[in-house]
Amino acid sequence: MNKITVVGSINLDTTIRTEQFPKPGETIHSKEVFTNGGGKGANQAIAAARNDGQVNFIGAVGNDDGGKTLVELLEQDGINTSAIDHLTNIKTGSAYVTVDDNGENSIVIYGGANQQISSEHILDSSELISSSDYVIAQLETNLSSIEQSFEIAKKSAALTILNPAPALKEMPDSIIRMTDILIPNEIELETIIGDKIDTKEDLINAAKVIHSLDVKVLIVTLGSKGAFYSVLDGKQGFVPASKVDVVDTTAAGDTFIGALSTKLFVDFRNIEEAIQYANKAASLTVQRYGAQPSIPYESELVEKEQKIKV
Repeated sequence: MNKITVVGSINLDTTIRTEQFPKPGETIHSKEVFTNGGGKGANQAIAAARNDGQVNFIGAVGNDDGGKTLVELLEQDGINTSAIDHLTNIKTGSAYVTVDDNGENSIVIYGGANQQISSEHILDSSELISSSDYVIAQLETNLSSIEQSFEIAKKSAALTILNPAPALKEMPDSIIRMTDILIPNEIELETIIGDKIDTKEDLINAAKVIHSLDVKVLIVTLGSKGAFYSVLDGKQGFVPASKVDVVDTTAAGDTFIGALSTKLFVDFRNIEEAIQYANKAASLTVQRYGAQPSIPYESELVEKEQKIKV
């Protein structure tokens, strides 16, 4: 069982279902509105916990009802929440998600407490970080919390995983160089390297750039096309995705990352098998609405495999 510490965001999601996205100045009717737990960090932590990971969470919420509810949701999946700070005079992070009938989404986030993770808080959580197999971060929290967490990880045997989302045009070089495994989508990768990604050759060239920044593994999620991976030792390949009917892509990438972290060996020798597992987990997520409610359990993937074999 991999030990995983997530340094990341916790949001209260409000999801709005519509037939299509509204045009500028247009008013349309929604088909459904609901709230549930979200935030890339929390989603990835729950995906890891539901797929047999031993998970710690480092983050912050406001001292409000929403924050208390979101922490309780993490605890329901057995996640250690002792390193979540409850801050006064600031609201818990939130996200507003619009999903159309094609399953595509548009998201606006309010960082709130996610942007207030202090240096002291990270230092107080040093033991959780250094005792982990993997430390996962995204870009929905203040960058100083990520940098400090990765510095602690690099002084131990913990491997760092960065999901560079939302994409930043000016990504601190120091964070990239402390990243062992970088997991962007195509758009995020384009933002980091400053070039378009249209072909297989583009991905291979991008991998060379990323490896030159001391990153050991690059995994690019390609939606319905699956994933491309490249390891510093030269191993590369594509892993196809399962063909399914998509209703909502929210949390698909988060599910992929969380599930991957529970199956990937720290020497990366089973990287293709781990990506195959993560792809299958994400394929279940996109067939359901919402963020955390859509994330599957390991038992569901086992059951799905047994049905295929029969």
